[in-house]
Amino acid sequence: QEVFYEGNLAVTEYALEQNYPNPFNPSTVLKYQIPQNGFVTLKVYDILGKEVTTLVNEEKTKGRYEVNFNALNLVSGVYLYRIKVNDYVAVKKMLLLK
Repeated sequence: QEVFYEGNLAVTEYALEQNYPNPFNPSTVLKYQIPQNGFVTLKVYDILGKEVTTLVNEEKTKGRYEVNFNALNLVSGVYLYRIKVNDYVAVKKMLLLK
């Protein structure tokens, strides 16, 4: 089994990765990276744009992060997750199948 150590690789750009697994039930992992410190908000919305939950809402130092999202109380369907930090904004879709 290989182990990859990414600690010394410089984070040079903002990125919001596709959640994994996708489709998911009931939990999935969201990964993002930020190249400089900033106030991060990571929120989940339903397909109509209604906010479902806030996963991150705090100052973060530059680096790579993983957030676990548990959708146990939600119905099946498409959800959006949106990150905002400094001038960077990104949105991705994920599918909850129960």
